Amino acid sequence: MRRLDEEISWKRDPATGELVVGRSGTVPATDTDAAANSHAISVVTQVVPVTCSAVGADGVAIQNLQQKDFRVFDDGAEQPIVFFDASSQPASVVLLLDASPSVLRESEEMKEAARALVDALGSTDETAVVDFSAHTYLQIPFSNDWGLIRKAVGRVDARQLLGDTGGTNIYQAVFIAAKELFAKRSGRKAIVLLTDGQDSGLGLTLDPATSRPRPGVPRDQLTFEDVVRELAAQDVQVFAVSTESRPKIMTANWVSAHAGQTWLTESARDGKIPAYTLYLGEMVRRSGGQLYFLREASTLADTFHQIAVKIRAEYTIGFSPSAGEASTPHAGWHQLRIEVSGHPDATVTSRTSYYVPAKRDGEK
Repeated sequence: MRRLDEEISWKRDPATGELVVGRSGTVPATDTDAAANSHAISVVTQVVPVTCSAVGADGVAIQNLQQKDFRVFDDGAEQPIVFFDASSQPASVVLLLDASPSVLRESEEMKEAARALVDALGSTDETAVVDFSAHTYLQIPFSNDWGLIRKAVGRVDARQLLGDTGGTNIYQAVFIAAKELFAKRSGRKAIVLLTDGQDSGLGLTLDPATSRPRPGVPRDQLTFEDVVRELAAQDVQVFAVSTESRPKIMTANWVSAHAGQTWLTESARDGKIPAYTLYLGEMVRRSGGQLYFLREASTLADTFHQIAVKIRAEYTIGFSPSAGEASTPHAGWHQLRIEVSGHPDATVTSRTSYYVPAKRDGEK
């Protein structure tokens, strides 16, 4: 077991507003050190990968689609597809388990679910196991050896982390897992997160301003926007399983109707959605994943099996955002839209945006 967040230092670039991460007690440079974001920069200036799934009106995944069946739009402008993979490349899946005292009662069921997840993935897919409470712990790096994965899951025990005081840092765990484990990995990438959603690290409330740096809070502190930005940079989907109950307003029709817009609005107060569920859903929406609720399934293992099947049926599309342009795309967020030709009733699920990091001094 290795603690992933040990000796991490955070520094927000005053010019770009982006969070740069360093280790070993050193303060990361913000003007010349591009290493912290080198993977994200190479992705967005060469080929932007977008993992997506297509489901017909009958709710069944549409299989055997080809590159010619897809259209991708970057800020409304159609872009040529330069890469296409129909689930032939191995998937990289991080099983991220909340091991804080609040989910103690689900600990044994989590281990059963992990077995269902790995069994449903392809034989070449790789799984890493990470658990967290106040800190984030790597039980096993990416592997397709089920024996080793099973032992790693067996080591996850909320009782052992009762002394890991300092709250439950869900979003820090997601951020670190995305940044530390997915760098330089290609193909389908996903985090399967089991949690109650009640993060104590970011100070999130129904006020949308709490998702960003704000007055009265250290500027170098991790924010929700930093988390979704990192997920976008790495093209990592998040499939979250909440141990809480589904809010009454959050029906399947409501989720579908709000798929293309942020959930972090002032009107969220009227929907009586708890802040911890609202942010969990927003992270899932923006990463192109899906939110599940534990109490809606007969067993947690069934839910994890559904997630694995969904990952195996996904497509990966790559496009060059600067194709046909004299310059690289502008820094910041770009809106994405994926369409499937010949299937007018199809619902396409993918991340809704990608992020181009700002250039720092010394970069070309």
